[in-house]
Amino acid sequence: MSIALSANSSTGKPWLAALITSVLFLIVCLSWGTTWLGIKIAVETVPPLTAAGLRFLIAFPLFLVFTLIRREPLLFPRESRWFFLFVTLSYFSLPYYLLNYGEMHVSSGLTALLFSCMPVFILLFSALFLREKIYPSQVLGIAIGFGSLFMIIRSQGLHLDHAELFGVLAILCAAVMHALCYVVTKKHGSAISVITYNTLPIGIAGLMLFVVGLNVEAPVFDGISLRSWGALLYLGLVASVGGFIVYFLLLKRLSPIILSFVFIIFPVFAVVIGAWYEGQSLSRELMIYSAILLSGFAITKLPLEKWLTQNL
Repeated sequence: MSIALSANSSTGKPWLAALITSVLFLIVCLSWGTTWLGIKIAVETVPPLTAAGLRFLIAFPLFLVFTLIRREPLLFPRESRWFFLFVTLSYFSLPYYLLNYGEMHVSSGLTALLFSCMPVFILLFSALFLREKIYPSQVLGIAIGFGSLFMIIRSQGLHLDHAELFGVLAILCAAVMHALCYVVTKKHGSAISVITYNTLPIGIAGLMLFVVGLNVEAPVFDGISLRSWGALLYLGLVASVGGFIVYFLLLKRLSPIILSFVFIIFPVFAVVIGAWYEGQSLSRELMIYSAILLSGFAITKLPLEKWLTQNL
């Protein structure tokens, strides 16, 4: 598939354009929905720092090729070097270590549901730093979402002992850091190409995580299973690079609001796929609370008051 594909490539055949867009949207939801299971399998035999580093080191060469094909700059603008450091640490390095650590103690499906809180934190940080308005319906959506999340944790039988508690907190911290990075990017990095934004930070973050992992975790590479190696390859090549390229294509075809619903949909795939892999049944209670949770967070993305104002 050509990465130069544009929204006008199917002019005269709207049904074909709609079909291609739907397939691309489904691919992103599947690739990101299976990321959580990939992380779960990777950390079975690879420590979390090392696993995060290897994933990014696998992805970096393809990102570099993508940068060269698109003829995008590799370096951030000189005045944005501080922002480059912020992105490397706050978007790639620390959050992905926290996600890997969290999945050592929490199921892949629950991890995805926890991380689905991220758009809510974006909303809160946007109000705090960008002075964007929060509507009453959005507050209601936040309350519904977090109330449902509490019920999901309770219904899943998590007693939140030391390990589980720190796993949940690590995943929520990763979601908070990603949300903060999105908001800071909107304020200070909107002029930076999305390809430039990802390529060098992912390479440097991978190298740092891997080196720190070698010294702190002392991984035994002979003990890494083929399943974990396969998961790392999948995370690096498919979930990271493939998901990014398809998401890049969708940016040309869909509005940012519609595309942001990927973050609401992919947890559904993650819960179903994770339950299948881990041999767990999906209880009616879990499905109901998950639907309420995602509906609550969806409300925060399409506030009723704003929609009514625009359509009256």
